[in-house]
Amino acid sequence: MIPALALCALAGTSSAASAAAPTGTGGGGTPTPAAGTTVQQPATTGGAGVAPGPAAPSTAQHPTVPGYVGKIIKGIAYAPAYAPMQVKKAIWAGDKIRLKPYRVGGGHGNWNDSAYDCSGAVSFVLHAAGLLKVSEDSGEMEAWGHKGLGQWITVYTNPGHAFVEIAGIRLDTSREGDPHPAPGTGPRWRPVMTSTSGYVARHPSDL
Repeated sequence: MIPALALCALAGTSSAASAAAPTGTGGGGTPTPAAGTTVQQPATTGGAGVAPGPAAPSTAQHPTVPGYVGKIIKGIAYAPAYAPMQVKKAIWAGDKIRLKPYRVGGGHGNWNDSAYDCSGAVSFVLHAAGLLKVSEDSGEMEAWGHKGLGQWITVYTNPGHAFVEIAGIRLDTSREGDPHPAPGTGPRWRPVMTSTSGYVARHPSDL
């Protein structure tokens, strides 16, 4: 377990590269579906999807933005108002640890830890959404959930690193693909990756 986590630490120091927001994710002028209907759109990144949901008012503890795609504002992730509640809970959980530092093994012995590594952060948000009972390292996550891209949530993982894309935004300890990386070494909200070559994509059922 530790060798994979150690490799994750190296991934967390990757140099930044430019990244573009995904297209075809349901935001940017997409009409609100009629009550009781379900609208399906292509999930081009594996971290965005469409399904109508309750549009509760945005609050400091549970920030939301209209539509189907999450948004990062001053480092805080805002959940899309029409996302399923599990998706919102995962995003809000990421907000809780977005300022925590990086530590190998962080988040693997205690959910509310003082620091998190890559897979510890991914495990934390999946657990908050009710999608994972026990934290897993990046190698174990290669067998988590279902193979391929999800409509709303996709975990990208290999034996050395893991990150998660949720509703068009990404939680990652690595700065790779982040043109304006936030300070610190731990999990931070970042744009989705333009290339996920070398990673296995996994997603939860129905999301």
